[in-house]
Amino acid sequence: MLHLAIIMDGNGRWAQARGWRRWRGHAAGVDRVRTVVRAAPGLGVGTLTLYAFSSDNWRRPPVEVERLFGLLLRYCRLEQAELIRQGVRVSVIGRRDRLPPAVRVALEDLETGTAGGRRLHLRLAIDYSARFAIAAASRRVVNELLADGSPPDHLDPERIEAAIAPGVPPVDLLVRTAGEQRLSDFLLWELAYAELYFTDCPWPEFGVGDLRAAIAEFHRRERRYGGLDAVPGSRSDRLAG
Repeated sequence: MLHLAIIMDGNGRWAQARGWRRWRGHAAGVDRVRTVVRAAPGLGVGTLTLYAFSSDNWRRPPVEVERLFGLLLRYCRLEQAELIRQGVRVSVIGRRDRLPPAVRVALEDLETGTAGGRRLHLRLAIDYSARFAIAAASRRVVNELLADGSPPDHLDPERIEAAIAPGVPPVDLLVRTAGEQRLSDFLLWELAYAELYFTDCPWPEFGVGDLRAAIAEFHRRERRYGGLDAVPGSRSDRLAG
């Protein structure tokens, strides 16, 4: 099963291009989340990580930030029953100490209520910075080593990876919508060997066909991980067979 990560970009620009306020683009983006979450398991996705609100997004106008959290709060309250029915487990990554209290409680309720889901693991990155996450994980590992009396050379990538995303597979495919081609401090560690897919399609227009096309492109690529031979299941491996 694939781990798919998506930077859901272009909501505000999509709305502005139509003469609407930016928040209407974010509202349309929530509808796209529903569509993609519903379709993902049938396309072979087992883990889906969505960049919902970056730590840099606090720089946006307060009114827009308030609207974004209002939409998130509404999603948590209205979608929980449907997510449970679909077998979706939700977890949240990112800082929680700066979130509005009502949003924090709603997210915790959503995590608890969907904990039994086994069909899809939906990870919502909220107030998220990959650099902050890596630094925080490194601090936890260093403290553990100091407590155990272990030498500094025991600080290795495997320990840090386990601290960053315990039990979560590395990202296989990153999709970014709306034409931008950068990572924007998203899952920098987990994306080390991911395939990157950029599309001009803005997130409010990204549908099941677009998702299917991105995954099909992923399966056509050769993944060598620095070696000379493609890994099993990649395009060249299938052709050789």
